[in-house]
Amino acid sequence: MRLSKTACSDCPIRHRAVCAECDTDELSILEGIKSYVTIPSGGSIALAGEPLHYLSSVVTGCATISKTLEDGRRQLVGLLLPSDFIGRPGRANQSFDVEAVSDVTLCRFERKAFEGIVRASPNVARRLLTMTLDELDVARDWQVLLGRLSARERVAHFLLSLVRREASDSGADLVSGAITLQLPLSREMIADYLGLTIETTSRQFTALRRDGLIESASARQILVPDLARLMLETMDDDGGTIA
Repeated sequence: MRLSKTACSDCPIRHRAVCAECDTDELSILEGIKSYVTIPSGGSIALAGEPLHYLSSVVTGCATISKTLEDGRRQLVGLLLPSDFIGRPGRANQSFDVEAVSDVTLCRFERKAFEGIVRASPNVARRLLTMTLDELDVARDWQVLLGRLSARERVAHFLLSLVRREASDSGADLVSGAITLQLPLSREMIADYLGLTIETTSRQFTALRRDGLIESASARQILVPDLARLMLETMDDDGGTIA
């Protein structure tokens, strides 16, 4: 479904997305080539190996990045939340499957037109580089999580990463206190993302709840009553980048 354009000045992700450092002239150029589309929950945004016609920023919603092996097994390798970028300039085909896990609204740019902007605009190129390097840091930290942390630590880190992302998106300081989270994934998807079984993941949520580290208002809503305790649980009180 196509949506009418929203002015960049009114966009909710304007100061966090790939256009965050654009000047007035650059924003005007992007305004001229962008379009909006909403993908319903469960819909495919991109399939590995398919031609990459559009590069997109997530405006609202949540999507997953996954890789499917030849034997049919699938591994979630990333989450896409508002302001995250989908696709790579200079790459003609999509490398991973991208699927909407809620209704996802995308701000899309035709790939070749956007590649021209990247070549002509130092601000867009610099912002894209920063976002790519941040993503690389996250991937490296995630290797540590999957290779060295216990199941309990993985779940705690996942919750902490959501707290950090929400704080970053809202511009709020990450401080101790009670935090309410809306989980973007089902327990089964969280298990897949963390490299755990759903039974193990459910047990860890139960244990964290029993120990007073979290409270569950519903299956998808989590209250962290004391953020400092959750940070101590993950042995990560230095503002690390795992996300």
